[in-house]
Amino acid sequence: MADKKINPLVKLGLELGPIVLFFIGFSRMKDRVFTIAGAEYSGFIVMTAVFILMISATTAALWFLTGKLSRMQLLTLVLVVVMGGLSVWLNDERFIKMKPTLLYLAFGSVLAVGLLRGKSYLSSVMDEALPLQHEGWMILTRRLTAFFFALAVANEAVWRLMSTQAWVNFKTFGLTAAIFGFFMFQSRLIERYGIKDTPPDP
Repeated sequence: MADKKINPLVKLGLELGPIVLFFIGFSRMKDRVFTIAGAEYSGFIVMTAVFILMISATTAALWFLTGKLSRMQLLTLVLVVVMGGLSVWLNDERFIKMKPTLLYLAFGSVLAVGLLRGKSYLSSVMDEALPLQHEGWMILTRRLTAFFFALAVANEAVWRLMSTQAWVNFKTFGLTAAIFGFFMFQSRLIERYGIKDTPPDP
């Protein structure tokens, strides 16, 4: 299927929609217990099952609308289905809470392997959107690698030491704000190492 253009707002809505809906649903159902097939499930587990369906549907919609899926989107889908499925199947919320840890460890590890080989795997997926000199890509990749590992540690600390509500707040707002803030703080690097378009000779 050929690549297709998609409205950036539609893409953002499909990517963030399941997370926002999970937060809203959990906020309304967190104190409820549901009996399904003779077993009791908390509102968190029920919303985890709904979240699996939502992210599966939005990922399919992204593939239909754009004709492609990134490795990040595919890995996210696989981890949500596997870890979320284990949480629902075993009625244990710990598995879905570990999903961000595994995701960020995977991203950080892949980038770290590239750095050890003297390469920036980040540039291969972002070069068109963010043209940088090689040195700039290496610096940004080192920073992002450390950032991903830091997010993995932070997620583990939050879900192990704090309440489920605190983890949901952290997952919905904290991680999103942290990623946005990280790239905002890279503006000086992008300005210094960005490749400027040069006008053609007359």
